[in-house]
Amino acid sequence: MQKTSFTLAVMPLALALALAGCGGDSDSDASTSTPVVTNPTLTIPAAPTGTGAEDIASVQDVSTVLPFVDYAYTNQRGDARYATIDTNAGVRVLARYLDLWTPSSLIVDAGVTAAAYGTFPAVVASSWTGIPGDSTDGKAVNSAVLAQNIQYVVTATTGRTADQATAAYLDDRRGKGYSVTDGMGPLTTAWRTAAQQTTSITSVAADATSVVYNDSGNNVGVGAASNTRFGNVVDLLGTTVGTNASTEPAKRFFKYARPFRWSSSVVVVPALVPAESSTPNTDGGFPSGHSAEAGRDAFTMAWLVPERFQEMVSRGLELGENRILAGMHSPLDVIGGRIQALATVAANLRANTGVADVAYAQAHSTLMAAAGVSTEADFISYAHSASSSTDRFADYATNKANNARRLTYGFSQIGDATKPATVPKGAEILIQTRFPYLTYSQRRVVLKTTALTSGYPVMDDAEGWGRIDLFKAGDGFGAFNGDVAVTMDATLGGYNAADTWRNDIAGAGKLTLKGTGTLHLAGANSYTGGTDIEGGTLQADSVSGFGNGDVYVGKGTAVIAAASALSVANYTQLATGASQLVMGSGTQGQIKASGNVTLAGGTLNITFASGYTPSVGSTLTLINAKALNGTFSSITVNGFKATPTYSATGLTLHLDSAA
Repeated sequence: MQKTSFTLAVMPLALALALAGCGGDSDSDASTSTPVVTNPTLTIPAAPTGTGAEDIASVQDVSTVLPFVDYAYTNQRGDARYATIDTNAGVRVLARYLDLWTPSSLIVDAGVTAAAYGTFPAVVASSWTGIPGDSTDGKAVNSAVLAQNIQYVVTATTGRTADQATAAYLDDRRGKGYSVTDGMGPLTTAWRTAAQQTTSITSVAADATSVVYNDSGNNVGVGAASNTRFGNVVDLLGTTVGTNASTEPAKRFFKYARPFRWSSSVVVVPALVPAESSTPNTDGGFPSGHSAEAGRDAFTMAWLVPERFQEMVSRGLELGENRILAGMHSPLDVIGGRIQALATVAANLRANTGVADVAYAQAHSTLMAAAGVSTEADFISYAHSASSSTDRFADYATNKANNARRLTYGFSQIGDATKPATVPKGAEILIQTRFPYLTYSQRRVVLKTTALTSGYPVMDDAEGWGRIDLFKAGDGFGAFNGDVAVTMDATLGGYNAADTWRNDIAGAGKLTLKGTGTLHLAGANSYTGGTDIEGGTLQADSVSGFGNGDVYVGKGTAVIAAASALSVANYTQLATGASQLVMGSGTQGQIKASGNVTLAGGTLNITFASGYTPSVGSTLTLINAKALNGTFSSITVNGFKATPTYSATGLTLHLDSAA
């Protein structure tokens, strides 16, 4: 569509209005605009100042908190019988389970309480039978939460559908690495082919209710020794992130039975009954091993292919929920598996950055070739190209709702609900590839500002692993509690070139965008520190995309693409800045300022939303403000010759004719 522009120098408002009434619809391109004449009477506001400081997420004092990433090596399966909170990081990260349950090995005298974390003697408890009610079992500390925990499984298993039963069976019997790869959507076949993944569990056999079927496939695939195409990826999943990852020490320490042993009302999927262990004392419920393994695989795949970040997080948590639907685990078991998986993945990625970087590069080169794309932008598009009919994780809203449910499973907060979030040492690596343009410190702040609120059972561990919401973190900052300056480099491609933050961003800080990339703000934002565009393109995809503060377009471009008028306080554009309004029906694309709009020149480009074509003779309202001062130096309208009219409180545009 041809673009037509007209040019106006910045001048006193009366003269601008006079020229606007005379037409001013030049056929020249905006790049040929006449030099801007500075208006000596125009007062240009200063850029917003925000809070004047950045937010931080400091690592806790290591003299009081032993970081999991530094002590992951203590979590060894062979030491399971002797593991304690003092000696084992995999047990320690789940210590808040003692708010609910005291295992028999810790009942050493009447004075022992669950509050004494880390002070219990290293007792070897070999007498546990694993049968609830037995004297070797343990005792409830919070009976109400534990009862709710088991009742959740009763309700889930008595109400599950046939499809849920099948999914639960497949996720139980298949290798977890194979199962979760369907979270890759359009990339699933390419991934499985490149990894040379196989499984022998493709359906529920007719005799599965009496025969145990074990997967004879290779789970995550074939490693680098025999797979030069994708073997580094396979090795990262199969070896690296599986190190120091056993759930067995925690199971042996906490000694909490599986739900079907607590209640005969739990209905295990019939095809899984033959797989029930005959030795309860070696088959603890907390934490869920399947959930932990699925989390390790899925969260690592999300790191390797951040183009499917939230989809892979969703798939990992789905497998956890399927453990509940199977009747094999309780919600608390699954939550424990998630917590340990997050910590383990972070520890192993951090300890093996070189290996992980090689795997990341191999994953992208191989999958991009399989998809037939050559640019990161096209790869992002391809990764989300399927509909819900072929990609179970194509619908963002569904994924978001499922994530919220799977984090807490309906438990109420039983502890202090106001504790500030802390971010564990090394946790920022979990979102490193998702936000390559953020600094180390900024990634930590993303995790802090998107963390689950405090007080939920099990999740308030000393470091903060239990409160990490990886799905929400994938949508960017949750708050600007300090000022955030982001530099994006479009030449690096991928998320360095374009990204979207979908969280509802609160806080008193300001956002500054620099560089050459494009950042979309799509949430119901309420941050008040202001928005300063010093480079690149910042696009408001929601009516409050730019928050409740001032907007300052010094350089770069502000794009308004909200479904109705963008609400701002004050809006200022300098001669070196640019604005683009994506107009549509109603008030779509308009700027609505409760304060002043100050225009010291710069360009304005008018485009039209898909499906919307205004008619010749229409008058479009572009700006409504308490006061409008100055003008744009040029305005370009796609497909039309047009005449602007500036007033003391706004700007309208008459579409004179088609270009």
